Formats: sequence, C-alpha cells, structure tokens
Amino acid sequence: MTNPRILVLGTGGTIAGIAGDAMRHDYLPGQIGIDQWLEDAGRYALDVEFVGQQVANVGSEDMGPVIWGKLHRAIAEAMEDDSIDGVIVTHGTDTAEETAFLLDLTLPLNKPVVLVGAMRPADAVGSDGMRNFVNAVRVAAAESAKGRGVLLVMGDRVLAARDARKVRTRGTDDAFRGFPRGSVAIVTPSALDWFGKPWRDDARPRFAFPDEFPEVPILYAAGGISPATAERLLVDAKGVVVAGVGEGNMPDAVRAVLADRASKGLLVVRASRVDEGLVDREPEDDENRFVASRALNPQKSRILAMVMLANGVSDPADFQAVFDRP
Repeated sequence: MTNPRILVLGTGGTIAGIAGDAMRHDYLPGQIGIDQWLEDAGRYALDVEFVGQQVANVGSEDMGPVIWGKLHRAIAEAMEDDSIDGVIVTHGTDTAEETAFLLDLTLPLNKPVVLVGAMRPADAVGSDGMRNFVNAVRVAAAESAKGRGVLLVMGDRVLAARDARKVRTRGTDDAFRGFPRGSVAIVTPSALDWFGKPWRDDARPRFAFPDEFPEVPILYAAGGISPATAERLLVDAKGVVVAGVGEGNMPDAVRAVLADRASKGLLVVRASRVDEGLVDREPEDDENRFVASRALNPQKSRILAMVMLANGVSDPADFQAVFDRP
C-alpha cells in the first residue's frame, strides 16, 4: 500500500514565523518557506509523501481576495488530481477561520482539506507549530476525514470551518473554540478520534468562488454610535454586517438608517460582538428586511454575505435560509 500524498500549501503566518530569540514575544510571521518547513517535518516518521507549494508568505491579517483566489485554484486542482489524497494549508491564526469558511463554501470537497497554524513562532520556547502540523497530517491523510468539509486543526483539536473561531490572543490552550459545535475530533500524532459521523453528504461546492468580492463592511455597534457613522461606512457597500451589542442590537437611530437602506436593496445582517451565542430573528426583521446571523460571528457573516451576493442572491429570505443552516 502506497503512502498518502498530501499537498501542503504555505501561506505564512506565525507557524512560519521567526523571532530570532527563543525568549522574545515579538516576531516576524511568514519567514520560513514551505520547502524548509517540509524538510524539518521530514524528521518524523509520518508515512506520507508531501508536495509543497508556496502560495504566499504573509501574516494572515494581509489575507484577502488575491491570495484566497490562488488558494482556491490550487485546492480545486488537487480535488481533480488522482495522485493527491489530501490538502493542508499552513495559515496565520488571525483570519484562519475566515479563509477556512470561504473555502468550505466554495470548494468541491471530495478529499480532506485542513488548515493549520500556530500561536507561537517556530523558534520560540514551547513552539506549537510542528505538533499542530503533524496532527494536521494525520487528519488530512485519514479516509475518515472525508465528508466533513474544510477542517481546522489547532492544539490537538479538530474544528469544523463553520464553527471555528479564534478566542485568545496568546497561549496554545484553547486559543480556538468551536460554536455552536465544539471540537469535532481530538487528534494527536498517534491517534484521531471523531465525535460524530460525517455531515457533508454532497461534495459539490455550495457556491461559486466570486470573480469579485462585493464591498461588505462590518459596523461595530457600541453605546452612543451615531447614524452618521453608519452612513459613512455604507458608501459603495452592497451589504453590511452589524456586530451588534447583545443579540445583534443597535441604537434605534442606526437601525432606522439601515432599515431605509435595506428597503432600497442593501443587505443587512445582524450579528453580535459577543463571543458566543445565537442571534435569532426578531419581530421587526421582516419589516426591516434584516437577516439574523444565527451562529455565525460578524467576520464569518461577512464572508457568507460576500459569497452569496457575488452569486446573485438578493432576497433576504434566501440569505436567512443559508444563515440558518447548521
């Protein structure tokens, strides 16, 4: 039996970062190339064959449509390549949840696709990058990972792309959590244990990858925020996600501005700035033509809104049906 062949796409981030001193806090992300990384990983008996490709080498705060497009094309090609059994993307943690969700929405997923990152640079005391990577290899090479969509591996946990969210700025313990589902599996270099059956019974992409990403800003609600702030943010916008207080709430004057714009075709999604919790529909949403984000946080709501707008969706009810999907 031949070893699984895994395509590893490098994009940079902390996992490829260097501080120059094992005791320093500050560091430069995206300093180690994917060829060097895979050479270092070769010290371990992983029983896989790697194919490396450098897509980018940036901090993930600089992720956007150009790099997303390159990633999407590379993975889509791998889905059609019979010689590739799975895909790993090394990625910075700041926006990993956004990239993972975008790929989950727009890729054919007949093979495992796993994003992995690190909370500490490669030369730090207690660096977590190589262990996370070895864990990701175990997931990407597993037949049992099929049918689970894009996955994110961090700190011995496997999270589904729709659920994963970064919740800490430092530390390797529980830096990522899943909501509303927690971890979907626990993984170590020697074992992989799933907590349920695969949930994706259709490998086809749910949406086409956008040729262009429409402008969808995030309006962060806070006490005293003015309608003028909302108006300034909405210039050239095709949609807006409100990072609302509590369960997607906002001042009445801001709500009135957004309701007026929604009546003229602007997509308005109510999400929450709170770390966890559902944003349910409220009685006024029908009249206002607002969409409730349900379990999606503001940044993921923005990804879904951009993808759906780019795919020609315009009816708030159609948006709501997809936001309601588990």
